[in-house]
Amino acid sequence: EAALSNVEPVLRLGSHGHSDPVANQILAQPVLLESEAQVMQLLDDKISSPSYEERFPEKIKFLPVVFIVAIIFSLYWIYVRCHLEPHLSDPDTAESAWIQAILFHVVTAMLLLCYTLSVMVHPGTIPNKDEDPSWEYLPGEAAQPILTDASVVQIQESKKCGDRRHCKWCNKYKPDRTHHCRTCRMCILKMDHHCPWIYNCVGFRNYKYFFLLLFCTTIDCHFIVWTMASSVRAGTAPSTPFMTMFLLLFGETLAAFLGVLVTLFFSFHIYLMFKAMTTIEFCEKSQRRGGFDASTYDRGLVGNIKAVMGENPLLWLLPVAGPTGRGLSFVTEETRLSKDMEVGRGMRRRAHQKGEAQKNVAPKRRVERPHMSGGGTGSTGHSEEDSYTSGSEEASTLQPTESPEPDVGSSSSRLAHGEALDSKEP
Repeated sequence: EAALSNVEPVLRLGSHGHSDPVANQILAQPVLLESEAQVMQLLDDKISSPSYEERFPEKIKFLPVVFIVAIIFSLYWIYVRCHLEPHLSDPDTAESAWIQAILFHVVTAMLLLCYTLSVMVHPGTIPNKDEDPSWEYLPGEAAQPILTDASVVQIQESKKCGDRRHCKWCNKYKPDRTHHCRTCRMCILKMDHHCPWIYNCVGFRNYKYFFLLLFCTTIDCHFIVWTMASSVRAGTAPSTPFMTMFLLLFGETLAAFLGVLVTLFFSFHIYLMFKAMTTIEFCEKSQRRGGFDASTYDRGLVGNIKAVMGENPLLWLLPVAGPTGRGLSFVTEETRLSKDMEVGRGMRRRAHQKGEAQKNVAPKRRVERPHMSGGGTGSTGHSEEDSYTSGSEEASTLQPTESPEPDVGSSSSRLAHGEALDSKEP
């Protein structure tokens, strides 16, 4: 009984969407896994990432990366040489200069670390057939239906015809939020966009590093602009050497320009994180009617932040402990609950509309249609209000199926009545 109680957490995890062949092999091991994190860690170890030759086929595309690194070290050298060193040598400003130096180097070190991780960490791709054959697509085979069983990976997105999405270049079925990148030449899990400045796609595994990169870059640029302003003002004096004046003005202008751009871009990604959307999903919604508030993967504000920054709030601002899962399915208890609430609201709305339609239509059936002696329109007795609600299911079931006799006030009935009177004349 004690052994079965230890195995129970493993069996329970296996019923929540880890029943692919790789997970079955792991769960069949004689090792007792007490948490889902251990299962996901073993799954990540089993799935290999593409090689560097596959990820970086064109070395010339590293030029934007070299350009960004050159900008970072140029601003670093200007700030340290033209701002920090003169202030550290002055006893009146040495204390504040030391504080600025410590903060600047901490943020810059975080920026370099996040930039390196954004370039080197692969965003994730669909498993190969050796790792998980359930994602293999064979051209010409019958399209697989969308699986809704809770014991397998659940799929939300599908084609317009209802079939599973597949990639015609990779010959694999696509998980939700997965798109093919022609630059990387592979499908990317939870693809946000392809960034040439890191020569990599921003996706499921490296989106947190990219988000923290924008965060640190925004802080660093604003820190340089506002703390180096005093040195720029002092550098405009006639006694200042020309090269020092030029470097101060150049560094301040470059930091201000980059600060504005990165701040706007970072604000946009904060909005996307709060709304549980990627850049591709935002662009797709912009081409449709309606707003940007609805998202199938919305887990609430805190849940959406955890889906990007990880489950532990204490580690949100550190480039560790990314989001849980494999990036193959995004159906969670929160999304199921939100979808159930939307379905319930829809059912209550339809029930309310049905009750209102019965109230409006039922009394009209009990009223007898008067025989009009004057000119009529030949209608079946429905009012103009009924014509607006005739498209609903309730109103259509209440419409009469047999056409009544023609009204005597119509033109056809008057003509027939006159011909009958003429035939009766002697």
